[in-house]
Amino acid sequence: MRRRVVTAGLAVGALLWTAGCSSGDGGASGNGPSASASGTTVQGSSSPSAEKTPPAKGTVEVVRTVAEGLNSPWGLAPLPEGGLLVASRDEGTITYVDESTGKKTEVGEVPGVSAAGEGGLLGLALSPDYAADHMVYAYFTSVSDNRIVRMIYDPERPAGDQLGAPDTVFKGIPKGVIHNGGRIAFGPDKMLYAGTGESGDRGLSQDKDSLGGKILRLTPEGEPAPGNPFSGSPVYSYGHRNVQGLAWDSEQRLFAAEFGQDTWDELNAIKPGANYGWPEVEGESDDSAYQNPIAQWHTDDASPSGIAYAEGSIWMAGLKGRRLWRIPLKGIEASADPQSFLQGDYGRLRTVVAAGGDRLWVTTSNTDGRGDPKEGDDRILELRVS
Repeated sequence: MRRRVVTAGLAVGALLWTAGCSSGDGGASGNGPSASASGTTVQGSSSPSAEKTPPAKGTVEVVRTVAEGLNSPWGLAPLPEGGLLVASRDEGTITYVDESTGKKTEVGEVPGVSAAGEGGLLGLALSPDYAADHMVYAYFTSVSDNRIVRMIYDPERPAGDQLGAPDTVFKGIPKGVIHNGGRIAFGPDKMLYAGTGESGDRGLSQDKDSLGGKILRLTPEGEPAPGNPFSGSPVYSYGHRNVQGLAWDSEQRLFAAEFGQDTWDELNAIKPGANYGWPEVEGESDDSAYQNPIAQWHTDDASPSGIAYAEGSIWMAGLKGRRLWRIPLKGIEASADPQSFLQGDYGRLRTVVAAGGDRLWVTTSNTDGRGDPKEGDDRILELRVS
């Protein structure tokens, strides 16, 4: 019988595993997975939670198209003063988008980007002290590795010359034509988290000395963050195939989405030091050495990239699946079957970012070499969700 296995979490930084999360810590849940008509399976929660559970069914309304004519958009960073910074994977440039008018202004090109296959200029994140330092962080593929740099963004400078010289804060992440990971985000603890891929070399995921197939946790200066589960190491969790989605819920718990190979894509609740199974396991297993996903999808239905948290649910973009998934949460469990929206309406979906309250920004990914671009692609959409 399949079962949900949850090992006791380590207390790390500001990642909180409160009493309301789940009573499954340290043991297996007696509830097996339930299957939806789409072939998606979710894990049942083993006990009531003190947290408010969102409705089993939600809604999505496309409020408007924010911008059009973007080339291979990947990272998306909302600015506190207004506007969006968008990374072009293939061009290696960052563009400012006025979210009121849709006007696009090239900020500058990130030097050192070597775009090929799934590599290029990928995730963007703003410094937790952005108001004071105006630092923008970027994850990109170079000729030798994947790395993270930071640059000062100065909108007062002329268009095309608004990025300062990059300062490399972390390097040496394995690169490949495939599986470069690329999502970066600052957590509630003001530490920098990075999702990496195993670059097509499966063995890297289980090697805790490798940076491939991991979630990394770093200081803003690129050092292993204090309290990491493996002393002196940036590795926060391992056994991943290709992590491209990172998001925290309202209780500061981390979730991550990753690509499966042929069978199961995954949404995982991330625990420090935990092993998520790849390549020994794809999707759920009965082996207590590995963390089970809280939801899984056939690869044709998802192939997930970015995720965001809003209105009590994780919202997950599907590339091959060409849809947006809603996963309602009860603690660190899915409280109901995932629900899909926008199926086929806008093609491949890459990045999802919370826009405040019940709003999301979502980017399409039809100009990435695997899509079928239509007039206006690629675009940023504003959604209202529940």
